[in-house]
Amino acid sequence: LKVRVVRSSPPSSQFKATFQESYQVYKRYQMVVHKDPPDKPTINQVRLVPVSFEDPQFKSSFSQSASLFAKYQMSVHKDTPSDCGENEFTRFLCDSPLEAEHVPDGPECGYGSFHQQYWLDGKIIAVGVIDILPCCVSSVYLYYDPDYSFLSLGVYSALR
Repeated sequence: LKVRVVRSSPPSSQFKATFQESYQVYKRYQMVVHKDPPDKPTINQVRLVPVSFEDPQFKSSFSQSASLFAKYQMSVHKDTPSDCGENEFTRFLCDSPLEAEHVPDGPECGYGSFHQQYWLDGKIIAVGVIDILPCCVSSVYLYYDPDYSFLSLGVYSALR
């Protein structure tokens, strides 16, 4: 097994050279694991959303994301409903000391805190809370719909 890290933004020559092959592996994975039809559009199944109540995507998905967090916490960690309400969710996974920053030579999304949302059939099934920093990406937390635990979304998220 050989693993390579290739820059996707801006696209490196290695990324461009292997794009079609990588896409075909991804498409086959989606068809086998998620039972996607071969012609199903795959864009926007994973969304990187800045943690900001001023961001329209973050605001529009907040309730769904908070509900999923509560379902996960109560099922996996046996929290009580009062331990995982919207206030607790906001304090734990939305309030961040990091300030969003966009620099010319940085990633297109900028630096800061993000929710990497995994969507399936129009609903969020997992969220990876990540910080994108100048020298690394830090995985803060991952929560997922326990109904989809058979997909090993934590492993998938770590690899992604």
